[in-house]
Amino acid sequence: MARARIIGTGSYAPEKILTNDDLSKLIETNDEWIRTRTGIRERHIAREDEQTSDMAVEAAKRALEMAGKTAADLDLIIVGTISGDMPMPSCASFVQAKLGAKAPAFDVSAACAGSIYGLAIADKFVRTGAAKCALVIGVELLSRILDWEDRNTCVLFGDAAGAMIVGPEPDEEKGILSTHLHTDGNLTDILKIPGGGSIFPVTHEVVDQRMQFVKMNGREVYKVAVRSLTDVVNEALAHNNLTTADVDHVVPHQANIRIVDTVLERLAIPKEKAILNIDRFGNTSSASVPITLDEGVRTGRIKSGDLVAMMAIGAGMTWGGALVRW
Repeated sequence: MARARIIGTGSYAPEKILTNDDLSKLIETNDEWIRTRTGIRERHIAREDEQTSDMAVEAAKRALEMAGKTAADLDLIIVGTISGDMPMPSCASFVQAKLGAKAPAFDVSAACAGSIYGLAIADKFVRTGAAKCALVIGVELLSRILDWEDRNTCVLFGDAAGAMIVGPEPDEEKGILSTHLHTDGNLTDILKIPGGGSIFPVTHEVVDQRMQFVKMNGREVYKVAVRSLTDVVNEALAHNNLTTADVDHVVPHQANIRIVDTVLERLAIPKEKAILNIDRFGNTSSASVPITLDEGVRTGRIKSGDLVAMMAIGAGMTWGGALVRW
């Protein structure tokens, strides 16, 4: 059975930038408060006429170009998102149409871990021969599901899209070595959008209580994230008979610089090995890992033969990791 390999990456962020100083004019906060607690300096915000699928398509086109592929080559499209164009149909359906592709397309709802979950699915499709060219996208237009009066959440997130093209790799030494997925459904309450589902359908009362926006217990998320991300990287390394010393680059979910720093410290991986962009993008949820990976590839930081550890965690709580030999 051949391995699967990431043969192209792409990313997209809207032109508009919202700085911490801009936010201080909207809510009670300031640049120092945000930077010291999160590491974020600015984030990108989509235009009013820009949809989630529009951003996804831009990232996909760039990934296809790097891979030397076209939309006609795709035989699988997976979109990780919690902020699609509509609750139904899937964001992937819109992406497929806008790309002009014919491949089966579906969404993965794993919040910030969406692109890792999507990569794991694509890996299995390619390994088994069920697909030869899979498109995995992580995309979020979070600015439209944030409560801009809640400084605990609105300062954290930004809009962006990242994409990966996955294809077969005959070299057993290269490609996606393994993926590892986990969920603890007992932790659904610490990060959620309570309104709009079957528990709290859309009503005037739900909207008045601002239940259609992201709600988060930051302290609990931090504790779960640090433990879970550390564990999943160790799990992936042990599965492949590798150690943290073998890791050349870490592509972490850019949720909060304190989470990243603590995970790296527990893994005893130097911070210099982590590719970081949280200061410029904030937390872009499922887009975070692929846009960071794309940055590492396009700047030449990630080179052939390098071992890349990827990790993300999101609502659910849902988390995952992947080891890739570039």
